[in-house]
Amino acid sequence: MNQHKPVRYQHGFGNEFQGEAIPGALPAQNSPKVCPYGLYAEQLSGTAFTVPRKEQRRSWLYRIMPSVTHEPFHPHSFPNESLTADFSGGVITPNQLRWRPFPIPGEPGVDFVRGTTTLCGAGSAAMKDGFAIHVYACNTSMQDASFTNADGDYLIVPQFGALRILTEFGLLEVAPSEIAVIGRGMRFAVELLPGPSPDAASPSRPNSMDSVASQPASSQSLSRKDGGPSLAARGYILEVFSGHFQLPDLGPIGANGLAAPRDFQAPVAWYEDRAANFTTHHKFEGQLFSASQPFSPFNVVAWHGNYVPYKYDLRKFCPVNAVSFDHPDPSIFTVLTVPSSVPGVAVADFVIFPPRWTVANHTFRPPYYHRNVMSEFMGLISGQYEAKRDGGFMPGGASLHACMTPHGPDTQTFESAIADELEQPMEIQGSLAFMFETNYIPRLTPAGLSSPCIDRNYYKCW
Repeated sequence: MNQHKPVRYQHGFGNEFQGEAIPGALPAQNSPKVCPYGLYAEQLSGTAFTVPRKEQRRSWLYRIMPSVTHEPFHPHSFPNESLTADFSGGVITPNQLRWRPFPIPGEPGVDFVRGTTTLCGAGSAAMKDGFAIHVYACNTSMQDASFTNADGDYLIVPQFGALRILTEFGLLEVAPSEIAVIGRGMRFAVELLPGPSPDAASPSRPNSMDSVASQPASSQSLSRKDGGPSLAARGYILEVFSGHFQLPDLGPIGANGLAAPRDFQAPVAWYEDRAANFTTHHKFEGQLFSASQPFSPFNVVAWHGNYVPYKYDLRKFCPVNAVSFDHPDPSIFTVLTVPSSVPGVAVADFVIFPPRWTVANHTFRPPYYHRNVMSEFMGLISGQYEAKRDGGFMPGGASLHACMTPHGPDTQTFESAIADELEQPMEIQGSLAFMFETNYIPRLTPAGLSSPCIDRNYYKCW
């Protein structure tokens, strides 16, 4: 694992950022005849050239060697059959689905690329239309390798174990209770930071926002039997094949609230000039390809632009809630959205249910029973979700309620809520759940539908 100084960031969302790891490396124009220090100028376009200017996403990179310098791509030596980006052959079901926590691999050598599994999605990357939902579970860092997703943007939600993400733009450190967004075409690598042993991810262990999983990596370390630190990570990925994530409009809320632009963090310029037998993994229409090159792709000395990777700490989200009676729809907790061509309808929303106060009078306070034109995939990062007390929805697990599939609080939650006559203000503590909500109807992959983690008795909680 690479050892680096503490990571620094630039702040803002959608800004025109710039940085240089060596003074004078950033030229005064995009593509000079000769770049400073003999660097190569390369543009990374996240949108078509002719989209409206307010939607334009691109960055200019100044690198030691251009990214085109590699051997030909070949189909991967370890085809990941549980990874897909075409859901035309997927399975649809109107049933409520729930998965128990996805296990950390027991066999050694499972990195982020090998440990990613597609659960469901819709559309196809080939048409640049739709989405995919994956889970990752890994126990080793990527070594002398990078990964590029040509299919869409990744929104990564760590649930267990902190990650150090090396990108062409710089470094991101992302722990549970934080997220990272990596744009289409950006090369990155995932290293695992020392943390609790995989046993700490067991459903029988406590897990809350105040637990060890959300503490700085330096305070998480436990020793393996051989005396070394344990490496393990698990989490969720929302992939969108069209558009990019943006902040939701606030409407009558006003100028402040929800996720503040100032709290998003982009990397500062960082590079490595390192010769090695490097493997570039490339995901293209859900298939994995690889190519060799004799140097690190993280050789960008300077860059500028607005198409950048970034992170966000979910604990900085400012929730809005009812203060009298009833409660607003869960869209009020939207962190990021990818809008569709229909106003108010999303390709995908990323929504969280963070710690907060609930104070509504003569109101059923838990989430209501619901049938939704949108489809809802939920995951639990820590604690206990307020609508599920049966113990089946656990950190590291997930649920899926497709378009118009009935869902809502389980029987235990309902009976407890209606029996509470005091109506005292209640603080929801130690819990962090999230939802990927989409206008598309998700189709299940074989890996998702046949997973041993599926809870066949989920329907009994009602």
